[in-house]
Amino acid sequence: RSSDLCSTGSRWELRTLLSSSQPRTDPQRPPAAHPATLEATQRPPVPPRQKRGTHLADGATGAADNSVMEKSPAPRGTGEPQANSWPVLEHEDGSSEPSTDEEKEHKKSWGEIMQDVKTFIWNPVTGAFMGRTAESWGKILLFYALFYIFLAAMFTFCMYVMLLTISPYVPTYRERVVPPGVTMKPHVSGLYFAFNASEPASWAPYVQELHSFLEAYNDSLQGTTNTHCSPGSYFRQPGAEAEPKAACQFRRSLLESCSGIEDPTFGFSAGQPCLLLKMNRIIGYEPGEGTPIYITCDVPRGEEGDLNSANFYPGNGTFDLMYFPYYGKLTHVNYTSPLVAVHITDVRKNHPVTIQCKLNGKGIINDSHNDRFLGRIFFTLSIAM
Repeated sequence: RSSDLCSTGSRWELRTLLSSSQPRTDPQRPPAAHPATLEATQRPPVPPRQKRGTHLADGATGAADNSVMEKSPAPRGTGEPQANSWPVLEHEDGSSEPSTDEEKEHKKSWGEIMQDVKTFIWNPVTGAFMGRTAESWGKILLFYALFYIFLAAMFTFCMYVMLLTISPYVPTYRERVVPPGVTMKPHVSGLYFAFNASEPASWAPYVQELHSFLEAYNDSLQGTTNTHCSPGSYFRQPGAEAEPKAACQFRRSLLESCSGIEDPTFGFSAGQPCLLLKMNRIIGYEPGEGTPIYITCDVPRGEEGDLNSANFYPGNGTFDLMYFPYYGKLTHVNYTSPLVAVHITDVRKNHPVTIQCKLNGKGIINDSHNDRFLGRIFFTLSIAM
């Protein structure tokens, strides 16, 4: 029995010891806070972050030690003036500045604007001109210089490669230049010739242009620069494209009454003008397919009696085959195009008369509705007596 009592006493002491080591909790008392939580709650409040755009006092770095307090407007009824109710930023030294909202209402004066412009053009502090320093300007100018040099070199190289594929003597594509067109001398705007036979001033410009044009056909010049050829056949000259070619003579005297040698006025003084026609030059073109082509003139609209007669020089108004083909201005240096002179001997006076002169021969197109000058030409004569 004594041993049971000892064991019972020891268990009671152990229970008492364990219960005393546990903290007692009061159901009506909140639990104790953790030390770290208590330290955080006892810290002073951090001032609110300053709005972007506001200005701090001199030397302020935006750190937490430069406390900036926002001063709210005084409540009504306190007797303080309410004129400026905008929020004001107050610094440690007691100075205050308007907030961002008030700064938006501030407008720069013309003096400030001009000062900003002057500073942009030349900033003496940074040494910047137009917003860039000398080093920055040097870099950008060097870049653009190299860039444009590269573009110019690339363009030159492309043009060089392209020119290597093109012959300077013979065009690559010639399908659209055949058959030829017709041009006229003297040239006048609208091909409308109006003059008075009794007034030399009215037709003197036409005569002067014909004399200037026919200087290259003078007999003396043709005899020294060109070759005498056999008429009636093409004057083909084999050889390389770059080899110089000879040109057949076309003497001015072949135009007879319209050469300007016998009659220096080319018939204008008598109301019987001479007009010169020639074909467009086409490299390698052989007109007529072995038969000479010739010129005819008529009145397309109006009465047939408006044009009673006209003479053609040389021959019957033919372009001899010996002047073809043409080899281009680089090799056919002294080439002179063959001419046909139309001498209008009997035409209605004091009335405008429209005349059509056209080419005739094999391979010639003279009735195209899309091109009035393809194989033909229209002009108007109005001769007053």
